[in-house]
Amino acid sequence: MTQGRKDIIRIRIISAAFTALALAVFKPFGLDVWQWQAYLHLFIIFVLGVMVCLLTDAVMKYLLNMPVNMDDSRKDINYFIRRNLYFQLINTLLVALMICLYRHFVMSGRIQANLLSWSNYLETLVIIAFCSFAIGLYWRFKFRSRYLAEELEEVKLLNRQLKELQAPATDSTPQAAAPETITLTGTTNETVALQVSNLLYIEAVGNYLKVYHFREGAVRSDMLRATSKHLEDELCDYPLIVRCHRAFLVNLSQVEQVVCKSGSMQLAMKHCQETIPVSRSKVSLIKEAILQNEKSSS
Repeated sequence: MTQGRKDIIRIRIISAAFTALALAVFKPFGLDVWQWQAYLHLFIIFVLGVMVCLLTDAVMKYLLNMPVNMDDSRKDINYFIRRNLYFQLINTLLVALMICLYRHFVMSGRIQANLLSWSNYLETLVIIAFCSFAIGLYWRFKFRSRYLAEELEEVKLLNRQLKELQAPATDSTPQAAAPETITLTGTTNETVALQVSNLLYIEAVGNYLKVYHFREGAVRSDMLRATSKHLEDELCDYPLIVRCHRAFLVNLSQVEQVVCKSGSMQLAMKHCQETIPVSRSKVSLIKEAILQNEKSSS
């Protein structure tokens, strides 16, 4: 059993235990008349609750195609939040049904009010929904805090690697082997001549591209009628120039630092106040490019 699977089971056990504890405190469903036997009923409900939670996980994985991998700590936090909401909805309905059936078949001998009915199901659903809401808030806060802490550490590591990558940029082998000046061409007669080391980023705007570069102490922009794929192919010999977004190509040697805002990665550029967004699908590409170029330059 993987560590991630063990974490899932531990979370389900803690959540079911919280629900059983809440039932022990408030004693609904006539639990107070069972005296010491009430704790036996609560233990059975706890075990059944864990089983229903694992059943819900299977439904999420195989029917809704929303698996969870606790080992993948860098999975999108919004995915976990969205999955947790679906899990809470399905699990609350199933747990309420399970408790209603248990009340009907096991606890209705002494208490006729426990017989299966729509009113009993709605009563159980309200109680379990309250417990599920409280449990969900706790886990959401816990995992978001852990995610943000890990994200902060990873951003610090990326910034250290970025500084190490940029430090020897003046005499690094990959950049020295490539031509220092390049002329970018579009689908028409326009061209843009610039030093590759001074290229900041390229932004797609409709059918045009805005090429931002540092020249004569200022940031300048030139327009080209072309696709970003066309310029990406032209710049394929420069490993520091990578696609970070559907609309942006960026020169990593001109990135001041990597920052995170609202759970999304952005690149703060040198010589200007601009921050370039990084698509979630491109985050791993940016990390890999920084790491590979750092290794090649060291």
